[in-house]
Amino acid sequence: MAERESRPFPPGEYPVVVVGSGPGGLQAVYSLSRLNIPHAAISADPAPGGMFRRWPLFQRLLSWTKPYAPGGPGSRSFERSDWNSLLADEPDCRALQARHMDGTSDFPSRAEMEANLADFAARTGLQIRYGCRWEGTRREETAEGPRFVLTTSDGEYRCRYAIFAVGVAEPWNPPVPGIELTHHYADVRPAESYADRAVFLIGKHNSGFEIATGLLPWARSLVLASPSPAKLSVTINSLVGVRARYLQPYEDYVLGGGVGVVDGSIEKIERADGRMLVTVRATKSGEAMRFPADDVINATGFTCPLLDLPKLGVATFGSSRLPAQSTWWESASTPGIYFAGTITQGQAGLSKHGIPPNSGAVQGYRYNSRILARHLAEKRFGVSLKRPALEAGRLASYLLDEATHGPELWHQKGFLARVVTTSVAEGVRDEGVIPLAAFLDEGGPDGVALTIEADGTSAIYPVAYVRKDGAIREHQLAPKAMLAFESEDNFKALA
Repeated sequence: MAERESRPFPPGEYPVVVVGSGPGGLQAVYSLSRLNIPHAAISADPAPGGMFRRWPLFQRLLSWTKPYAPGGPGSRSFERSDWNSLLADEPDCRALQARHMDGTSDFPSRAEMEANLADFAARTGLQIRYGCRWEGTRREETAEGPRFVLTTSDGEYRCRYAIFAVGVAEPWNPPVPGIELTHHYADVRPAESYADRAVFLIGKHNSGFEIATGLLPWARSLVLASPSPAKLSVTINSLVGVRARYLQPYEDYVLGGGVGVVDGSIEKIERADGRMLVTVRATKSGEAMRFPADDVINATGFTCPLLDLPKLGVATFGSSRLPAQSTWWESASTPGIYFAGTITQGQAGLSKHGIPPNSGAVQGYRYNSRILARHLAEKRFGVSLKRPALEAGRLASYLLDEATHGPELWHQKGFLARVVTTSVAEGVRDEGVIPLAAFLDEGGPDGVALTIEADGTSAIYPVAYVRKDGAIREHQLAPKAMLAFESEDNFKALA
């Protein structure tokens, strides 16, 4: 009992409760702390890290950190090439990932990422009640307004606003006859246990190709199958495709190296002669194909562990049960419930050219968490945020510098924007980085929102959305071969 009470944030009432201690939760807790917003933070895990305490299975992340990037550690330019560190005001708490890498790859190992997150929590002094499992939620009406009650393994927490940063980490199994004979990505065994075995993988996204890459030296044969063709990041010019570092199995397939990549739907899985038999219906021809296998691994993804939030009115969509969210990551159907971390990919923004934001990855949602904390501070707690004055004559130069170096714009292309407003009373003011959709949809004084966009062809360029007298006009600036947009023609166009 004494140990339980000595931990931070005992059960009780708090203005805000954050659930989760993965990167999204840590960034939200840090940002709320630095804005002096009273809150509690709880986590079922025994220490920081979230999903990176377990995954990826074969140890290397998809996101890079380049230790010798331009600008040096701690600079905003460096942040563009550091996809894995969290954001901090204190110089000695920035760019921590590079300090935990051994130099063998610019993709951190799982253990290096976990160490980076633990270091961030320690250096910034984050207070989190670990070992406190969220078990359910209800809503109560009080004289001061509605309250959410979070039941946990330690007791009940009451709050006006709840932020759930619980990840997309609950294994999902498709409704296929015989799926119980498979094992999920989350339960994959050590690679050597698949030695000399025929392995069939359901799914052709990153998780499927990650497993295939890890099993290439061990499995006798590998087959990856799903209804749609594999989308490769290097051909669709987007991070939503299979990343290049997992393409060895695909190359083996193309060159006839003993790997099969099949476009077809899984009809059933059954036992036959002491093994398993997978029946696949080819997408194009409709032919029924049968594949014998010693192991069938389901790499079809995860869902959000929302527990009873849908019963509380939280609307979800898609097989991952992502919650529908407002521009500011609030539940679209249950006000007062917010989301942080990888769940924020449920807010797709404009998704111009069909390209979604990077909110499913650390380099994207770390900014979402910081912006969410600032939004709550200003709109819910009356905190007056700084809006620095800018010289009107330097506005074009300032915005082009942001286009070239601003990490928020680069990591959340077409989703986040640097916003500057102009008025007779206040002059030119830097409003900071906010969701582009908020600038376009919510109105406000005259101003400009600058973002970086990509059209899926490899072209990357700045776009300025200018609002004047309530009307918004879109201005695309010129792309540049080396992505340095501070050119004379762009300056003239933007000015």
